[in-house]
Amino acid sequence: MNTPEFSVVVTLGDDPDAMTATAESALGQSLRSVEVVLVGDRTDADVRRTATLLTARHPDRVRVIDAPQEVRGAAALRNLGLDAAHGRHVLLLDSGERLQAHALRNLLQAARRTDADLVAGRWTRLAGPGGKQQGPPWQDALHARTRTVTDLAQVPELVARDALVSGFCLRRDAMDRHALRHAEDLARSEVHFGVRAALAARRITLVPNLIVTHRAPVDHGTDLHALLEASGRIGLQLARRDLTELRDARERAFVTDHLLPLARSFLRLPRGERAELAAQAHARLTAHIAPERWADLPPAERMCVTLLAAGDPDGVQAAAYALARHGTVVSPLVECDGRIHWSAAHPSDVGELGHQHRPFEALRLFNRLTRCTAEAGRLELAGEVVLPLDKLPAATDVTVRLELRLRGGKRVFRLPVDEAVHHGEWLGWRLRVDPALLPVRGMSERIWDTRIVLTAGGESALAEVFAEREVVGKGGRFPARPRLSGRLSADTWLPYATAGHHLALELQACRRPARTIRRLTTYVTHFRPTRKVRQLLKTLRQKRDRLHSGSVKVRVYNRLLVKLPVRRRSVVFEAHMGKAYGDSPRAIHEELRARGPRTRSTWSYASSPAGFPADAKLVRRWSWRYLWALARAEFWVDNQGFPHALDKPAHTTYLQTWHGSAYKRMGFDETRVRMQNTPQRAKLQRAVDRFDHFLVRSEHDVQTLARAYRLPEKKLLPLGYPRNDRLVAARARDETEGRFPRPALAARLGIPDHKKIVLYAPTFRGTPKDGRPHQLRVDVRKFTEQLGDGHTLLVRAHYMERAELPVCAPGTLLDVSDHHDVSELLCLADVLVTDYSSIMFDYALLDRPIVLFAPDLDVYAAERGSYFDLRERAPGPVVETEDELLRTLADLKPADTGHAEQRRAFAAEFGTYDRGESARAVVDALFARPAKSVRRNRT
Repeated sequence: MNTPEFSVVVTLGDDPDAMTATAESALGQSLRSVEVVLVGDRTDADVRRTATLLTARHPDRVRVIDAPQEVRGAAALRNLGLDAAHGRHVLLLDSGERLQAHALRNLLQAARRTDADLVAGRWTRLAGPGGKQQGPPWQDALHARTRTVTDLAQVPELVARDALVSGFCLRRDAMDRHALRHAEDLARSEVHFGVRAALAARRITLVPNLIVTHRAPVDHGTDLHALLEASGRIGLQLARRDLTELRDARERAFVTDHLLPLARSFLRLPRGERAELAAQAHARLTAHIAPERWADLPPAERMCVTLLAAGDPDGVQAAAYALARHGTVVSPLVECDGRIHWSAAHPSDVGELGHQHRPFEALRLFNRLTRCTAEAGRLELAGEVVLPLDKLPAATDVTVRLELRLRGGKRVFRLPVDEAVHHGEWLGWRLRVDPALLPVRGMSERIWDTRIVLTAGGESALAEVFAEREVVGKGGRFPARPRLSGRLSADTWLPYATAGHHLALELQACRRPARTIRRLTTYVTHFRPTRKVRQLLKTLRQKRDRLHSGSVKVRVYNRLLVKLPVRRRSVVFEAHMGKAYGDSPRAIHEELRARGPRTRSTWSYASSPAGFPADAKLVRRWSWRYLWALARAEFWVDNQGFPHALDKPAHTTYLQTWHGSAYKRMGFDETRVRMQNTPQRAKLQRAVDRFDHFLVRSEHDVQTLARAYRLPEKKLLPLGYPRNDRLVAARARDETEGRFPRPALAARLGIPDHKKIVLYAPTFRGTPKDGRPHQLRVDVRKFTEQLGDGHTLLVRAHYMERAELPVCAPGTLLDVSDHHDVSELLCLADVLVTDYSSIMFDYALLDRPIVLFAPDLDVYAAERGSYFDLRERAPGPVVETEDELLRTLADLKPADTGHAEQRRAFAAEFGTYDRGESARAVVDALFARPAKSVRRNRT
């Protein structure tokens, strides 16, 4: 027999079907030069019989290795298989794991091309019911592309994470040369073996291909001791090789990959199992991993691991609840030496959570259910609510009520508790629920969620009832008395713990009369004529929905609505795709309004009309009224772009005011656009061709934006940006009257005069695909801690992004992302902090300090492209670290003085046509005479 390219070693488990699936995934590879080595210890007759049948069907490709009686354990079986392997490359699989169809061919090609001793790809494991597969998130960066390395420092994640537990192959001669075998005294030897192989390999190749699927999920509780032992052994080997940074990185990864998932599991584990796991962690954790490895974690995550190491099962559960329910106060919190600590028993600084800054009505309190029993036809409930930082007065001054809220409905009612006792850091409450007091009408109001409401001083705080299944499961049922249908439709209440670990009450039909009525109701609503009626109604709803779909609207608009006659003097305004009433369209609208009711203005809004002008017609973007207004308008005015799929009617004049001068490459200059196919670029060109006029504020715009969007010179209007008229006027006022009094907006935001206002407005980075908030580059909490006494930070996220800000001390941090007009914020700010946003071109007109925080300037300029060197022409200091930024802001005068002349030159160069009368000039040029006759006239 020729030497096979691959030996796939499979350890036999106790499931013959799983073993068969694993073996067949290897035998079915597109690479045929494969042998399968099945290794077992004869403990399961069915598995043995199945293995024998596989050998009979594939006598030249399958071998069964029977382990001697003294060989026990998965590690010893794997070593037996490695000893018996004949292939030039070896790959290990556990029973149940499966190879992708081309996995071995991909590995072999990479090994031959790069002469690597070890080739690794992706793997996935079972992640839930239904056979769902999921790989660890860190694989995306590790296997983003094919690469070969000779130094593990180039790919630290390969050793820091459990990347080599599966999905990799070894060259057999390298394996034998280094005597690589599994440590038979380790229960999780595959973790240790993979790292040893990586340390021994002279060359490692990583490929982006998926190699192995169906790995068994990790039981972080059962495997904790074994994982700690394996990780400790790896740490010793890394330390012996002076790879202490890799060792530390691995220990930190162990905390996030194993300990945090274990802590999160405490929410669903029964009390006894939680106590056992906490005891194990307390006995072993700090012996293998230093507490410094989790010291830099966010507070709630840090406390999960800290309490786990301390052996506190209830504390771990509460901290895990804080992770699941962000913003919930789950511990008493104590203040010491000006810092906020988790509790007196665990003095760890958690001030970063910001609970000390929350008002009473904004608190979400942890409320543990301690009793749930049915007695004498009533439900006995009891619980404890945490009282943090003495924010609540004495219990006698607090009103405590149980609130029941209809799930999916609006009905809410509250029952006062029978007893509330203030004992130390907790408020105990007790309530007997009388079914007669529950104003439920019938089975149409089936499920009710519960929470405790604490009212003190006219303010109320909420505390959802955290319920463990073992506590609620003892409660049993109690009778129900619906108000309308009586006990004929429902007769029983069932308390239960929801998937989110909260107490809920479900109305049920348990006795014969109610069950009979229930069955009759089900029959009437499900028998054939009713099903046909429901199907008809469903079909009608689908037809209605199709009529309102985007594709139908586009076809109707482009084929019919554009042919409607023009409505003279009608203007449709839009700013930032309907997300704001601001920018240059607002300035033009207000100039038109000041000249009298000669025009008919329509504004589009994306989601809410709040903040839009009451004297204009308001239409929701993409609604039929929106399309009707566009089709009949004489003018379109916007700063971003009306929907690309919509044609411009022949009678309409389109003024594109644009939203800012360009530092980064735009339009057809962007690499992203250049890489698009021809139809995609043609779509952008058609959208741009709709512009009749395009505002520019300097020759820089002509050379960049106009060329990037292929706009002919005749379409350019060198009149400046109308939105900047406000800034030019503010600068003139500063020079003649000074900065005070500040604009009225300062009072509305609650900013005192003695505080310096810093506006942080970063550029658009791209909305995260999972919809999560954008991660700010500036640590705003650190800013407020160091500069909050004398500064107020205003955060203005890009209108296409959202940022989630921490809770900080009052008056130090404000989120102004929803403020409609950024020009008002610019006039208010004493200093601007930005990176690559076009807002710097506007703010320079005020001649106030600008600080450019650009930690990734070189990378950003290389990837996105830029029109000039920002360091050479910046209107203010360019800082690359957070400490440098804070130092600059703390002592701004020297930096500002050194950049004053350059800032004025910057404003003059990029705002040549911003003279404070742009709105008037635009209205005169476009609306006071025939629009189509407007020509470019530089002055």
